[in-house]
Amino acid sequence: VRSDRRTALAHRWIIHYSKNRSGKTMADKLAAELIAAAGGDGGAVKKREETHRMADANKAFAHFR
Repeated sequence: VRSDRRTALAHRWIIHYSKNRSGKTMADKLAAELIAAAGGDGGAVKKREETHRMADANKAFAHFR
């Protein structure tokens, strides 16, 4: 995946999972998600790991186009 696409997906996932967090304001939710992501935890990191697992699982079938 290209660099700009990686960055866009990361931003999209961080914003999405911060909206689902509990907290008063979006700033609080976003801060909590960023702190969790920096620690290797949080929804965005889990989404990244899931996406990587799916890509690895589908590598074997890439030539069947």
